[in-house]
Amino acid sequence: MTFIYRIILIIFLPAALMSACNQGHTPMPRGYIRIELPEREYKRFDLDYPYSFEHPDNSVIEPDTRETAEDYWADIFYPDFRARIHLSYKPVEDRAQLQGHLNDARTFVTRHIPKASAIRDEVFINQEADVYGMLYQIKGRNAATALQFYATDSLNHFLRGALYFNVRPNNDSLSPVIDHIEEDIRQLFSTLRWN
Repeated sequence: MTFIYRIILIIFLPAALMSACNQGHTPMPRGYIRIELPEREYKRFDLDYPYSFEHPDNSVIEPDTRETAEDYWADIFYPDFRARIHLSYKPVEDRAQLQGHLNDARTFVTRHIPKASAIRDEVFINQEADVYGMLYQIKGRNAATALQFYATDSLNHFLRGALYFNVRPNNDSLSPVIDHIEEDIRQLFSTLRWN
């Protein structure tokens, strides 16, 4: 009996293995680790700056200490995500200066065109608080920043922001965090006040 089993095994096992190799290979999609997004409460940033707004309690506001930083520049730092929203403030003295700031903001966005697959813009208007601005969503796997924005009162204040991660850009895997921070930027817009 064992002799017959051996012959069957010798004949049919290689045939079964060879027929299994003829099936096509289906690649699996690339997977990313699951990112746990924290529940958040908002608190007011209201120091001796010409602007104030609400930011999430899982973030920290740090003054910008780079050599090129100007007065009232700050970063909203997200330690859990290794992300930073760089905020740069410029006072506005006249219409020409405001137009220059608006042109600079657009230039910073258009620099990402070579890496972007799409750039969407959204207008923000809060007439009660004199806040008018634009949010740019920069889509693309290797874009250096996924979100940029500016806000102004059209007379005295101009605030620009850009989201950066301290990791190699891969906006596919960062998408949940980008969406999470985008909500925070929308909260910033709705609570922004000029001092």
